[in-house]
Amino acid sequence: MTRKPLPGDIPPGFVESRTRGPFSTHNGPFFHKVEGDRFWHGLFVTARHCNSRGRLHGGMMTTFADGLMATAVARANKVTAVTINLNCNICAAADIGDWLEGTAHQTGLNDGFAFVEAEARVGENIIFNASGVFRLLEERG
Repeated sequence: MTRKPLPGDIPPGFVESRTRGPFSTHNGPFFHKVEGDRFWHGLFVTARHCNSRGRLHGGMMTTFADGLMATAVARANKVTAVTINLNCNICAAADIGDWLEGTAHQTGLNDGFAFVEAEARVGENIIFNASGVFRLLEERG
């Protein structure tokens, strides 16, 4: 599917993310939903996100995982952070037209390093899980 997702394609509660950096904006559109202290990111898989077989590209999965984990760290610590390490375990394929949805949570914090885990699904199927380490950054004035 190469068309832009229509409002009816996006699950209720999700809105388009408009405050991402240039790389993520170029590779989106991404969506998000927040309920209390929980959050989710979503992506409507289009042809531009896929490999030559019409399946979600592993690099796109890793991009999505990085965004999930960075959001979890930012929400937990109220500061920005940079990725130090990212491991992504691809469990299944996602196809053009699928709605990919994921979340993440910080599992630990030690000496300015945050440890994070993420998971993304299409429906009930786990597409990938990921873990990462992020370095918290001091806010610049």
